[in-house]
Amino acid sequence: MDYPVAQRQDIVEEIHGQRVADPYRWLEDPNGTETKDWLAAQDELFHAEVDDLPGRDRLRARITELLGAGNVSSPVWRGERRFFMRRTPEQELAVLYTVDPDGTERALIDPIALDATGKTTLDSWQPDKEGRLLAYQLSIGGDEESQLSIMDVATGATIEGPIDRCRYSAVAWLPGGEAFYYVRRLPKDQVPEGEDQYHRRVYLHRLGTDPETEDVLIFGEGREKTEYYGVGVSRDGHYLTVSASLGTAPRNDLWYADLTSGEPDAPALEPIQIGVDAQTGVRFGRDGRAYVFTDLDAPRGRLAIADPADLAAESWRDLLPEDPEAVLSDFAILDELDRPILLAGWTRHAISEITVHDLETGERIGEVPLPGLGSIGGIVERPEGGHEAWFGYTDNVTPGGIQHYDARTGATTLWAAPPGSVEVPEVEARQIAYTSADGTTVRMLVLGSLEGGPKPTILYGYGGFNVSLTPAYSAGILAWVEAGGVYAIANLRGGSEEGEEWHRAGMLGHKQNVFDDFHAAAERLIADGWTTADRLAISGGSNGGLLVGAALTQRPDLYKAVVCSAPLLDMIRYERFGLGQTWNVEYGTVEDAEEFGWLLGYSPYHHVEAGVSYPATLFTVFESDTRVDPLHARKMAAALQHAVGTAAKGGPILLRNEAEVGHGARSVSRTVDLSVDTMSFMAHQTGLTL
Repeated sequence: MDYPVAQRQDIVEEIHGQRVADPYRWLEDPNGTETKDWLAAQDELFHAEVDDLPGRDRLRARITELLGAGNVSSPVWRGERRFFMRRTPEQELAVLYTVDPDGTERALIDPIALDATGKTTLDSWQPDKEGRLLAYQLSIGGDEESQLSIMDVATGATIEGPIDRCRYSAVAWLPGGEAFYYVRRLPKDQVPEGEDQYHRRVYLHRLGTDPETEDVLIFGEGREKTEYYGVGVSRDGHYLTVSASLGTAPRNDLWYADLTSGEPDAPALEPIQIGVDAQTGVRFGRDGRAYVFTDLDAPRGRLAIADPADLAAESWRDLLPEDPEAVLSDFAILDELDRPILLAGWTRHAISEITVHDLETGERIGEVPLPGLGSIGGIVERPEGGHEAWFGYTDNVTPGGIQHYDARTGATTLWAAPPGSVEVPEVEARQIAYTSADGTTVRMLVLGSLEGGPKPTILYGYGGFNVSLTPAYSAGILAWVEAGGVYAIANLRGGSEEGEEWHRAGMLGHKQNVFDDFHAAAERLIADGWTTADRLAISGGSNGGLLVGAALTQRPDLYKAVVCSAPLLDMIRYERFGLGQTWNVEYGTVEDAEEFGWLLGYSPYHHVEAGVSYPATLFTVFESDTRVDPLHARKMAAALQHAVGTAAKGGPILLRNEAEVGHGARSVSRTVDLSVDTMSFMAHQTGLTL
């Protein structure tokens, strides 16, 4: 294939005594003339190779049809008013609704009504404790910058905002709705150059005041620039909690303050845990007890209780001890019963379950029936107490709906079905345990049938940041399996499927375990007759893009095709771009000699070798991505195109560059376009007839 010309620069740096080449550093500059010309040529090549692949129209129609189920979220209750999200089949983005006490349903925020192009997304929202006001955050063009505004729920009118620099900001309302705590970055002109995505602070904002001049600084001054903060206020306004974590570290410091003993703009924060290698949160119950959710001395999680007057760890008493196999994920309290109960959400080898416990003692007294072997969303109860709970449920063939549990009867019923009706194909699903290189047992979910011999197969993984891959409805996966393919999802180390130890076994110096788990999954699929190496595609995005980048450079013989989306690939310079410095607690830093060795040991960009027949690879990147800079894929694509250009076979190596969309939320039509491009590419390479 005649690839666009990409100059190879003679750039070599010596880092900790090792020489590190970087021939495509010029592609880090998105505004350079050479970069723009190269991207234009890549775009032309991509469309020439992909636009006319067979079966695309049928695939598009089927994915669109399966996405027609729409979606709906669990209700968030504030008194007799509830809030929820819903997307109907014809809508591009979900809409935020409220249902008034008289039963009237109203749309509060419709992103398409705000911006018909679909480029404006609703990042988050939080009603005040009375349900009269709503804090909501919008981003434009995928930049995830989250501008914060306040709405009067009764009228739908925006009464304050937008307040900028609120990316990843929690909002914690004080009772009465006159003020809230929130997180905001410092202005760009107050931080060193290139650090404007860091330097967060916790503020108190009073409605009707200027956030630039009158917000009160509560927390964050003098702390590490990459810290993330969380804030919460108990329903009765008695307690404030503030948490701090260094980047994405699996640990946090935690403080609380009694707001009844002073003014909210000067809370006397007392430590709950400082410098402890654990993740801990606290919730103040209506019964006067503090509920402590922690993985301290319990990698799979435990729930303890304590007196709010003494929240030192040695005073905690286990209510739900750690389970030897299941990971504690959520809990809810139902106290308007003769015998108040606690609902506990768990994942057991990535499959969800809910158990019922006596609230006073923690004794297990039952379980909540679920529709199948799938995944639950957060368990929601009414803030003021009650006997009911709501939770989302989905599995591989069930579009997400909302279930309702009534503790008086013990019954689980469908509360809200997806708004659209779809005909879902029958799909065989099985969980397979296999052995990784070091003898560790790993699991993967395989969708499809063994009948008919080896089949075109996609292997998907993530393996990082404590993210768990659990069963979920996916239009693209169903369309692939319905066409005769197989789809496998590996629960690699680095995720949370087996708790925090599982996460840490795939981070920092143990990152190679993730790649070994992935290779072993591929080998097991081949050994069991699901597929062959020339029919096996792999797919991953973000940290999963790093995964498949490492997989294709470490074992190019094992995979036929690769889709690598929004990836990290240059692990020597990743900290310099996007949110990279917040991830060195997951990957390590080049500044440390030992950690530099880890990173260089697997950095995909630095392991591309000329003359190797690498698999067909499609990179997908998004120009407004402010998390993972598209430069990673640009540099890697150029390196691979050079390598296969000197090999006897291999490739093609293609780059799909999409403008005005970012790392996260996107409209339905853009989702369909991306799915059609990636899946038709993999189908063509592996021989699946769409």
